[in-house]
Amino acid sequence: QVQFVESGGGLVQAGGSLRLSCAASGSTFSIYGMSWYRQAPGKQRELVASISSGGGITNYADSVKGRCTISRDNGKNTLYLQINSLKPEDTAVYYCNYWGGSGSWGQGTQVTVSS
Repeated sequence: QVQFVESGGGLVQAGGSLRLSCAASGSTFSIYGMSWYRQAPGKQRELVASISSGGGITNYADSVKGRCTISRDNGKNTLYLQINSLKPEDTAVYYCNYWGGSGSWGQGTQVTVSS
């Protein structure tokens, strides 16, 4: 079972930026589409962004479109999410998983945006 380890979160002021990373174990990372998800306190987990296996296709939630860039390095088994112009409503725990969310969930990385 592939495991995902997220990192890069933190406490930032509104308007700041963060780059989140997700390291995947195993040798099958490169054949799967991947996604970032987030879960804010008291809310359901939501899809933030997705990327195809080769990186050529990306999709973003309307709430982050224009502020986020999802990317991947298949040679390093790593997924990234660059978030700019952070807003307090971006505060959440961010997770990575397969496109569709069928893999095991990691611990996530906390992003807290202060106003």
